[in-house]
Amino acid sequence: MATFLYKLGRLSFRRRHFVALIWVALLTLAGVGAASAPAAGNSSFSIPGTEAQKAFDLLEQRFPGTSADGATARVVFKAPSGEKMTDPGNKATVQETVKELSDGSEVVRVTDPYQAKAVSKDGTIAYAQVSYKVSGMELDDAAKDALKDSAQDAREAGLTVEIGGDALQAVPHTGSSEIIGIAVAAVVLVITFGSLVAAGLPLLTALIGVGIGVSAITGLASALDLGSTTSTLAMMIGLAVGIDYALFIVSRYRAELAEGREREEAAGRAVGTAGSAVVFAGLTVVIALVGLSVVNIPMLTKMGIAAAGTVAIAVLIALTMVPALLGYAGRKVKPMGEKGKLLGRAKKKDQPAKPNLGTRWASFVVRRPVAVLLLGVIGLGAAAVPAASLELGLPDDGSQPTSTTQRRAYDLLSEGFGPGFNGPLMVVVDAKGSDDPKAVFAETGDEIKGLKDVVTVTPAQPNKAGDTATITVIPGSKPSSVTTENLVHGIRDAGAGIKADTGANVLVTGSTAMNIDVSEKLNDALVPYLVLVVGLAFLLLIVVFRSILVPLKAALGFLLSVMAALGAVVAVFQWGWLSGLMGVEQTGPVMSMMPIFMVGVVFGLAMDYEVFLVTRMREAYVHGEKPAQAVVTGFRHGARVVTAAAVIMMAVFAGFIGSSESMVKMIGFGLAIAVFFDAFVVRMAIVPAVLALLGRKAWWLPKWLDRALPNVDVEGEGLRTASGDDDRELARV
Repeated sequence: MATFLYKLGRLSFRRRHFVALIWVALLTLAGVGAASAPAAGNSSFSIPGTEAQKAFDLLEQRFPGTSADGATARVVFKAPSGEKMTDPGNKATVQETVKELSDGSEVVRVTDPYQAKAVSKDGTIAYAQVSYKVSGMELDDAAKDALKDSAQDAREAGLTVEIGGDALQAVPHTGSSEIIGIAVAAVVLVITFGSLVAAGLPLLTALIGVGIGVSAITGLASALDLGSTTSTLAMMIGLAVGIDYALFIVSRYRAELAEGREREEAAGRAVGTAGSAVVFAGLTVVIALVGLSVVNIPMLTKMGIAAAGTVAIAVLIALTMVPALLGYAGRKVKPMGEKGKLLGRAKKKDQPAKPNLGTRWASFVVRRPVAVLLLGVIGLGAAAVPAASLELGLPDDGSQPTSTTQRRAYDLLSEGFGPGFNGPLMVVVDAKGSDDPKAVFAETGDEIKGLKDVVTVTPAQPNKAGDTATITVIPGSKPSSVTTENLVHGIRDAGAGIKADTGANVLVTGSTAMNIDVSEKLNDALVPYLVLVVGLAFLLLIVVFRSILVPLKAALGFLLSVMAALGAVVAVFQWGWLSGLMGVEQTGPVMSMMPIFMVGVVFGLAMDYEVFLVTRMREAYVHGEKPAQAVVTGFRHGARVVTAAAVIMMAVFAGFIGSSESMVKMIGFGLAIAVFFDAFVVRMAIVPAVLALLGRKAWWLPKWLDRALPNVDVEGEGLRTASGDDDRELARV
């Protein structure tokens, strides 16, 4: 592989005009496609195989035209102090609002609070429910504006009016902090390279890659039902790895220049060596992201594949566009050890080489491996403690900021009707095979009334055929509580008994039941996902490092860092520690997909640092250095760059903490803190300590496996042999 990439790097350097033209053309093509494509909002949410989804599908068949997945809005009214909603003036205002709401072309029906008995017991709060033909993401702006205008008219009449439900879904924004993240990355690059030109190369190539990836996602969003969160994730991952991959190749290019090589040759060798590490690091990220499809949640699968595509583009750009731009830069990119005038730290020719910080740190770890190892493991273990209290759930209006009308409507409904009113359960009774459907409907309602935490059970509403009915159940607890989850399971257990007696199917659905099913599905998929992704990456790393213990150590270190990161997420988003600093207005359960998502993404990123840092160590070891000295050599060449890469990745991820979307905010924080733990604790401390303790055993590989594995030559040994640079005898491994 190193030889092929070496030739590719030299070709890209030599034919830089052609390479640059190809990437600019692709960026232009993707941009035009994105600009001309129809807009798409949040993607539709379906969970194949769950009971809640089966109930939704059944409703579509048995209740045609009811738009079971259509958007809903709850317009909540509160009377002024000292008045009631049943007062003639307030009642007239509400009825006028209901009339206005009914005029919309996409409206299926609007319930009158006074006819539907949707007035609180104390008479101060009432609500009207609006049902639409289409989902929230398909609802046009005119319908949303009409909803807001109707509420405003009622406010002007003296009522407090708030709107809940999914009809007012908004596309999330990330805010200015995303730009701050890129600015921090630029500063780190300037400090690392001491040159604006060298620092600008990784930023430029990363932006081109992200531009192509996100534009392609935007162009295909409507056709493939890709939501706004999909492009945000692709941007987040693409920027981080795009900058890092280019950083490693530019750094290696400068190192090759420092050894006296011509610029074209240096570019070829940089791509042949660091580029090989980029390929395998990118492969681990792609494996982790594409592996999310095993969960069988379409939205998660699309997010993973889209982000993986952006990572693949970042790898290709690093291998071709970076050497091409190095060709354009010429002598403006200086050899390693020579700083530009920008920082004024050029090394004098006669000045002896001073050990850098990476060398000094690695030497310390090699001398005190047990102490460093224990300190790192205990520290990460302490950070992981909050993860034992992890509570999972999906966000609802109760997790929205208090500044939103959705959250205020949620609070008003809880005040007037109880916390469970915001999470009604819909029970679908399929009595098509029963002799007496009406009796089954009545029996089901009676069974549910006898369960704990049930406040209200509405009479069964049958369809025209009379073989299927819906029953609405109002729990006594809030939607995200364990008590409500137990009630859902209790209804399903009672339904199993009804099916045994009558043959009728009883299914529980609604947003609350769907959230519960999603959480359980994700929990069930976590172990198979770990086995698949870690297993495939483990095999890949065996090929890269030609060792058993190094990949095993990499996997165990990853588990430490991801558990510590989950602990930090729980502490901030569930317990509320530093919530004000992070802009978390409402604490609550951690998003259900966060653990499995973090496992996927963090594993891929963790393997990046493992590959980049440890390949330098192996390169030194196979060329004759003792194991302890190889660790120090690896740090001398790679620690500064890995540190810069980690800081850049943390800055990019942290930039998304400013998003208005709680899911994006949580992902941004989780990935940023995970990179910190993995890069600075696991890879910079635990890894060298373990390698120092293992010595030569770290690079042991059974002879039969050594013969069976392909030689991918990540260290670029083929390049050394071909050029005659190094005729030293290789150490046996």
